[in-house]
Amino acid sequence: MTDDVRNIVLGVVAAGISAALGWLARTYLWRRRLRRKQAFFGLPPNSESLLVVNREAGRDGSVHRFDVFALLELAALIKDCGAKAQIVWHDTAQQGFGERTEFCVGGPGSNRRMSAHLQSMLPGVKVNLDAEPGPDQISFQIGSERYRMEPGSSEYVLLARLTAGQESRPVFLFCGQRAITNQAAGRYLARHHVKLARKHGNSSFCLLLKVINSQAYGPDVVELVADVTRAAQAPVPAARTSHRAAS
Repeated sequence: MTDDVRNIVLGVVAAGISAALGWLARTYLWRRRLRRKQAFFGLPPNSESLLVVNREAGRDGSVHRFDVFALLELAALIKDCGAKAQIVWHDTAQQGFGERTEFCVGGPGSNRRMSAHLQSMLPGVKVNLDAEPGPDQISFQIGSERYRMEPGSSEYVLLARLTAGQESRPVFLFCGQRAITNQAAGRYLARHHVKLARKHGNSSFCLLLKVINSQAYGPDVVELVADVTRAAQAPVPAARTSHRAAS
């Protein structure tokens, strides 16, 4: 074997080893990211999850199209984790907390399951469900602060991850003032779950998001207002609360 042939063979072998090592490294990193994603969502391979959805007001048996879009965002996350999803109506989801990962979509006025979750796990959150029109209709009260909705301009949604313990599966809440805000929260979770997992780990959290100018930008322009976990998990103060509008 001449020196030239030997150099060519060694070059091919070196290139093959480098390619194999690169593939192994990428595979390792991909699997590690997948395991972290599965842990954050409580979705090990072949596990089952629930998508709990409300019914559109005034339309028996139908779901608002923006809530459908939110379900699609969440279904993609579930599929990426190698898990399965079952869609159930809010008034038929009768199971305990933490048995399966749950994604609950819709406000407490149209989703009984959401109402139960807020009462039991986020007692510091109150949603004004008065039928009479007014500035406080569908407003959020979190602790001593009130957040009013300006339809199409400034709307709020709660994105929460709640657990009852280390071994229980999480419940994700998408509680918005309008259906489009539920989709915005689903999209925010899909885009930022890595950052959220890095910050919160597998602990509970509750974030208040603001959807800006949805009439022009749809669910795409969302800003984080605050981490309201502590206020949301504490009972509402007995004293009269402030009604200032959030900026």
